[in-house]
Amino acid sequence: MVIDVLIAEDEPSILESLEFILRRAGWLVSAVTDGDAALEGVRRLRPRVVLLDVMLPKRSGFDVLKLLRADSELHTIPVLILTAKGQQQDRRIALELGADAFVTKPYANAEVVDAVRQLLGEDG
Repeated sequence: MVIDVLIAEDEPSILESLEFILRRAGWLVSAVTDGDAALEGVRRLRPRVVLLDVMLPKRSGFDVLKLLRADSELHTIPVLILTAKGQQQDRRIALELGADAFVTKPYANAEVVDAVRQLLGEDG
């Protein structure tokens, strides 16, 4: 089974919301709640896209992104970073580390779906 989107988010209400909207859009979704589990999940599941929160327990989203980009087998997986509103620095750091897209919290559901759709190459 191919997982379309792996979500790494530690806030239960946000995680539930993301899972719901992405499943409703027709994708197979898996979710984890900390940075270590995110890395393990990417290695095990090989998702088509990773949706990564910056603030995660155990290992930050930035650390996970850095490790993914340094891994020869995983470095091409598109990563969408979730940042808190007003964190321009987060955006800059994520870009430098190789993030493919951003969504700022609070986000519109359509914004997340559109960003994932673009990363998957599913325009429309």
